Amino acid sequence: MPLPPPSVARKRMHVRSVELAGFKREDGNWDIEARLVDSKDQDYHLSSGVRRAGDPLHEMWVRVTIDRKMNIVDAVACSDATPYPGVCERIAPSYRQLVGLNLFHGFRKAIKDCFDKIQGCSHLSELLMHLPTAAIQSFASEIPDNDDSKHKPYQLDRCHALASSSEVVERYYPRWYRPDGDPEPGVARLTSEV
Repeated sequence: MPLPPPSVARKRMHVRSVELAGFKREDGNWDIEARLVDSKDQDYHLSSGVRRAGDPLHEMWVRVTIDRKMNIVDAVACSDATPYPGVCERIAPSYRQLVGLNLFHGFRKAIKDCFDKIQGCSHLSELLMHLPTAAIQSFASEIPDNDDSKHKPYQLDRCHALASSSEVVERYYPRWYRPDGDPEPGVARLTSEV
C-alpha cells in the first residue's frame, strides 16, 4: 500500500538515493558495496559553484570486504561528486580504519568514534550505518528462510512481526514459537519465587 496522496500541493526539491549490494567472492569472503547520490530538481548554488538540476551534489561509494564472521578485512571509499571538489575526496583514505572492525559487534559506535565531525565525511559515515543490514541480507541468500537447524534463526525477535510469540513465528517457524515469551528450549526461566 503506497503512502496516501499529500493533502497540499508541493514541489520536490531534493532526492537522495542509497543503493547497497552484496557480492559473494570466489575466495569465500563477501563484498558489501554502498552508494549514496544526492541531487536537486533545480539548479543549486553553492559557494564552490552551481550544480545543475539533476547533477549529483554527492556521489559517494564505500566497499568493505568481510569474512564469514562479519570481520572487515578490506575497505575502500571514494567520492565521484562532492560540494567542494578537490577537498572532500581527501578523506577517503581514512576509511581504511574500518579494517579490523566487526559489522555486528560495536560497529556503529566505532564509526562515531573514528569518523565523528571533522575526522570523516558525514555522508560516507552515514552510508556505513547501512552495511550491517546489507551484510545480513547478503548472507541470507545462502540460508533457507525457515532453516530448522539447532540455532535460532537470526531474524527472530528482531522486529514485531517476528517476535517469538507472534502468529508469523507460530506458522513459519513453529520450532521457535513461544506463546508466552518463554525462553528457548533448555534455558531456565528466572522467577521471583523461592
